[in-house]
Amino acid sequence: MADPVLTTEREQLRRSRDYLNLMREDVLSLEAMAGDRVSLEYLKAELYHRAEALKDLPDTPLFFGRLDAQKNWTKQLHLGALRNVNTRATRTLGPNTGYDNIGDWPQAEALSRYFDLLEQENALPKTIIYNNNPIDNFVFSTAIGSFQDGKTPGKIQFGSGWWFLDQKEGIEWQLNALSNNGLFGRFVGMLTDSRSFMSFPRHEYFRRVLCNLLGGEIDRGELPRDEELVGSTIRNICFANARDYLALELPH
Repeated sequence: MADPVLTTEREQLRRSRDYLNLMREDVLSLEAMAGDRVSLEYLKAELYHRAEALKDLPDTPLFFGRLDAQKNWTKQLHLGALRNVNTRATRTLGPNTGYDNIGDWPQAEALSRYFDLLEQENALPKTIIYNNNPIDNFVFSTAIGSFQDGKTPGKIQFGSGWWFLDQKEGIEWQLNALSNNGLFGRFVGMLTDSRSFMSFPRHEYFRRVLCNLLGGEIDRGELPRDEELVGSTIRNICFANARDYLALELPH
């Protein structure tokens, strides 16, 4: 079921962009008229600058990235969904009603370029990136390593299995990719994008998959049988890392 709050926000953004485009078209339709050549050129320039100001800016993601950095907010990017692929069903039931697929377009270059543009301005916020296509696991788990700043632990995070990957195998694939290419002990664990109360069990499911994965590695001799070492890592991933990363003020 579509989230009503998110749907309202998206609809408001869509309407705002439509109105912005209509305003720009209205300005472009105006014909400059003046009593002399100098005034005419001045008016033409004013109309041009007004039309430019009404453009739907292509750097909107950069704007919000800068805003997040200024506020010390954490950005979450969910990438790789191919939305509303069944036209007839979408017309009947509306968007976001289950007719979505995994997308397969390249992610590495655009994602790294986005991070780099913000990093050049010292405006890259704490960011968690989620992929919807398992083929991007190693792309995402290596991309985060290029933009850590040495100040904020795990500043750029490879998020847990999302959407079609939010199941046992998908979660394990993400954990293994991060463990192979990143600093596993700094992982912030399961952070759902859902506001639904019924999504809470997903956190327990994630914890069970995590413990089962590490327990199996201990049994195979791939991790030390050290309860304090492995136990503290699990506790951090399941709670403490997210608390510290998001700067959550929790009651004692």
